[in-house]
Amino acid sequence: MIVWLNGTFGAGKTSTAHELLDLLPGSTLYDPELIGTGLRLMLPAKRLEEVDDYQDLPSWRRMVVDTAAALLTEVPGPLVTPMTLLRQDYRDEIFGALAARRIPVRHILLHAEETILRQRIAHRAEQPGDPGTQESTRRWSLEHLGLYADALAWLTDDAHVVDTTRLTPRQAAERVAEAVRTGAGACDIVQTPEPTAETLAAGVLLFDDQDRVLLVDPTYKAGWEFPGGVVERGEPPAHAGVREVAEELGIELPRAPRLLVLDWEAPQPPGFGGLRLLYDGGTLTDDRISKLLLPGSELRDWRFVTEAEAERMLPPVRWNRLRWALRARERGCPLHLEAGVPLG
Repeated sequence: MIVWLNGTFGAGKTSTAHELLDLLPGSTLYDPELIGTGLRLMLPAKRLEEVDDYQDLPSWRRMVVDTAAALLTEVPGPLVTPMTLLRQDYRDEIFGALAARRIPVRHILLHAEETILRQRIAHRAEQPGDPGTQESTRRWSLEHLGLYADALAWLTDDAHVVDTTRLTPRQAAERVAEAVRTGAGACDIVQTPEPTAETLAAGVLLFDDQDRVLLVDPTYKAGWEFPGGVVERGEPPAHAGVREVAEELGIELPRAPRLLVLDWEAPQPPGFGGLRLLYDGGTLTDDRISKLLLPGSELRDWRFVTEAEAERMLPPVRWNRLRWALRARERGCPLHLEAGVPLG
């Protein structure tokens, strides 16, 4: 298990984590910041200049998960992880990948009033050391207070909150330990195993009466997606799409959907690629739309969007697949793509 202590700079994550080690038997401190430090030393300067924060590096997010899994083969756990995580898509990617490894997460938000945070940040800057480095750290920490305020809505909804405004680190750790013992902060995320080879996946496009397409926001991976999922062994692909729509949204499609696109996705390590099918699930009436369900362990939100809106929301590979699927729907003829390029 991982006890993820979230919160902005000055919330008391590191000091609380050290106190928590005494309260959780078998616990080990796991600081993903060390991974960021290592990447700064190993990656070319040109690559580092392309990002504002090491958390923006896909390699950091992947290594956070891989390192946690490796550590848990050496120690009994839990891992106590004091790490600021303000982007919800990064939370989805990391926590979802941990869930795929069957590693449960207790998400605890250490919160404090802004005036207290500013006082703590200023006090940290006055500690002995290089004045230039300390001033840079202080500015960085203060700049992130705004990002923290913007993220509070989803953080407080996702995590168990411990207000550290008037608590010592020991008192905060005692409250976190009690929360862990009672199961607070447990992240209920669908455990989708990581692929070990090429996969076959079926997605279903559903439309409203304005011809907008339905996108869903998974809790276990970053970015918007189409309803659907991986085809199980021995399962017909169209049936898999129908099954996924029923499981994810509570919508029973009256007939087998019509194929729009078959796309071969090239392997891009660490991904294995495979065949991706998109089907036309038809138009949903307002009554059926009003009955759409969201399994909290799998989907956070759904939205009908125009083609232009989808381009801004989807990763490039999914957007390209959707674009061709919409053209195939207009023409009434399915398209065969390889790596997103039509054949024939």
